[in-house]
Amino acid sequence: MWVFAEQEEGKLADVSLELLGKARELAGDLGGEAASVLLGHSVEPLAATLFSYGADLVYLVDDETLGVYRTQPYARAICDLVRKHKPEVVLYGASVIGRDLAPRVASELLTGLTADCTDLSIGDYEDKRAEKKYERVLYQIRPAFGGNIIATIVSPDHRPQMATVREGVVRMPEAAAGRDGRLIREKVRLSPDELMVEVIERYREPREVDLKSARIIVAGGMGVGSAKGFELISELAEVLGGAVGASRAAVDAGFITKAHQVGQTGTTVRPVLYIACGISGSVQHRAGMQESANIIAINTDPCAPIFQIAHYAICGDLNVVIPMMIDSYKSRGC
Repeated sequence: MWVFAEQEEGKLADVSLELLGKARELAGDLGGEAASVLLGHSVEPLAATLFSYGADLVYLVDDETLGVYRTQPYARAICDLVRKHKPEVVLYGASVIGRDLAPRVASELLTGLTADCTDLSIGDYEDKRAEKKYERVLYQIRPAFGGNIIATIVSPDHRPQMATVREGVVRMPEAAAGRDGRLIREKVRLSPDELMVEVIERYREPREVDLKSARIIVAGGMGVGSAKGFELISELAEVLGGAVGASRAAVDAGFITKAHQVGQTGTTVRPVLYIACGISGSVQHRAGMQESANIIAINTDPCAPIFQIAHYAICGDLNVVIPMMIDSYKSRGC
C-alpha cells in the first residue's frame, strides 16, 4: 500500500499525510505494510515525518533533477519503483501535482485510475459475467454524474490499483513522535527526452480562501438569493473571524466563486463552528461538512434536510437572523 509523498520546497502536502493514515488502515486489511514514495532533492529529513504519520517504509529517490516537480522525471521514477517492488495499491492526493502525475503513471503501467475519490475500502468483488471472484480488492468510492450518485469502482485484473483522493476527506492521523521505519534509497535513470522541460521561473497564485484550515465557516446557499446577498454572509464571517463558504448551488448560480464551495464536489471541512445560511442540505453538501464540531443552520423551511444534522436550528429569514447575530455579537464586546 503506497502513498506518493507530495512535497514542494521541502514541505509535505497535508493530503499525503492524511493518506498515510488511511493507507495504514487499508494495509491492515490487506495484510501488508504502508509505504511512502518520496521524490526530490535534499528531502531525506522528510522521511522522519512520514514515519511519524504511519509509514512503515519510505522509498527515497533523492536526485538533483527531481528538485522541482516535472511530470516526466517524476513519472519515470515512480514507474521504475512500481515495476521493481510491485505494490498492490498506489494512492495520490487529488492536488494539481497528483492529478497531473497519476494519469501518466497509469498510462505507462497500463493500469486503471479512479480520480477524486472521497473514500476507500477493501472488500471482495464478484464479476458475474466472467464468473470470477476476487478477494481483497480496493473499493474506490467517488461522486459521479455531477455528484448525484456515489459510484464504487474496482480494478480487479490490473496492478497496481491506483486512485487520487481529495484533500480533507480523510482525517489527518495523530503524529507519533519517535516512530521509526525502514528507509530504502533508490536511484532513477532519466533519458534526455525525459529532461526536455526546464523550469525557468515559478509563480504561485495565493489561495482565494483556505476553507480547510478555517476554524469558523459561514456558508451561504441558494437561499441567499444573489451575489449581493453574500455581502451579509461575508459580514458575519468577518465579525466572527471566519471564512466564507458556499453550497454548489450558490456557486453554480454565480453568487460566489468555486474556491468557496463546500461539499463532495468542493472542499471537505471540519471547523469548530459551521453556520449554514439558506442551505437546504443536500447529501452532497452534508458529506463535506457534517463532521463540524458545531453546526448552526438558518433556513425558512422547517423540513430542510440541513436541520437533521444541525446542533442548533433556526427557522427564519437569514436576512433578519444574521443582522441580529451580528448585533448581538458586537454588543457583547467580542
